[in-house]
Amino acid sequence: MAEVGSLVLLRPLWLAALPAIALLAAVALRRARGLGAWEQAIDPALMRAMARFGRVVPGKGRRLLVPVAVAAAIALALSGPARRIADPETFRNLDGIVVAIDLSRSIVEGDGLADAQAAAQLVLQRAAGRPVAMILYAGEAYVASAFTSDAAALSPLIAVLGGDVVPNPGSRTDRALALASRVFGEAGVLKGDIVLVTDGDNLSPEAFAEAGDLAGRGIHVNAYLVRPTAKNGDLPPPDEAGLQRLAEAGDGSFGEARDPVPLAETVGRRAASDLAKGDTAALFFADFGRYLLLFALAPALLLFRRAR
Repeated sequence: MAEVGSLVLLRPLWLAALPAIALLAAVALRRARGLGAWEQAIDPALMRAMARFGRVVPGKGRRLLVPVAVAAAIALALSGPARRIADPETFRNLDGIVVAIDLSRSIVEGDGLADAQAAAQLVLQRAAGRPVAMILYAGEAYVASAFTSDAAALSPLIAVLGGDVVPNPGSRTDRALALASRVFGEAGVLKGDIVLVTDGDNLSPEAFAEAGDLAGRGIHVNAYLVRPTAKNGDLPPPDEAGLQRLAEAGDGSFGEARDPVPLAETVGRRAASDLAKGDTAALFFADFGRYLLLFALAPALLLFRRAR
C-alpha cells in the first residue's frame, strides 16, 4: 500500500506493468509500421521498385493503440487507487486501543506522572475514531474504562490520576497486558494496539510472553518510557532497554513520554492498516479501480469491430 497525495494505492506493484506495456507497444508499433517478414522474402531491388510504383504501403500501427489503452487502464485499475473511508467508527470492532498507565511508586514519586498523563492524553487525541479503553496498574491491574468510541471522555479521568488510585504496591506490567488481552477478547475487538505508559520497572518473563501472544493475534504492544524528573535514591532507574525489547516482542513501537508525538502518530497511522492488507480492505477504503475498468471497456469494444 502506498499513499499518493490524498489517494492510497492498495496494490502499487501493478504500476510496474505500465513500463512493460509501453515497451511492448513500442516494439509492436515498430514492427507494424514495417513490412515484417516480407522484407526478407522479397528481393530488395524488387521491393524498392514496388515501392516506387506505390504497390507497397507500410502499416501505420493505429490498431495497436486500442489494446495498449485497454491494458494500461486495466493496470491502473488493478493498482487500486482508493480513498480512506472517513467514518472509521462504522468498523469499531475491528481495531481498538487500550492505554495502560503505570501508577507505581517509581512513577508517582519520581515526578514522572505529568509526562505519563500528557502521553496518554495525546494517544486519545490521535485515536482517529477508534474505540479506546483504559487500564491502570501497579502491583495489580484494573479496568478504568471499557472500550468507548468517545475517547475525549477519558481525558478527565487521566487528569485526576494519582498515587492513591491503585492500592496495590509494585509494578506488574505482565498483569496489565493479561488484563488488556481479556478486554480485547470480551469486547470482541479483533485487532489493535496496547499503549503501555511505564518506566519499565520489574519486567518479568511473563510480560514478554504476553506481548508475544498478543502480537500473534494482531494486537501491537507499544511502550512509552516515563523518565523520573525527581531524584530519589531508593527508586529503581527506568529500564529503557527492557521496555524496547518488550515493544519488539509485541511487534509494536517505542517512544519517550516526554516527547510523545512520534509514537502517538505511529499508533494513529496504524489505524486499521494491518486489517487493510487482508480481506477486510474493502471496509476501510473506497476503491476507484472498478470505475477505471469502465474506461477500459469503451476501447475494448473497438477490438470486436469487423475488419473490412
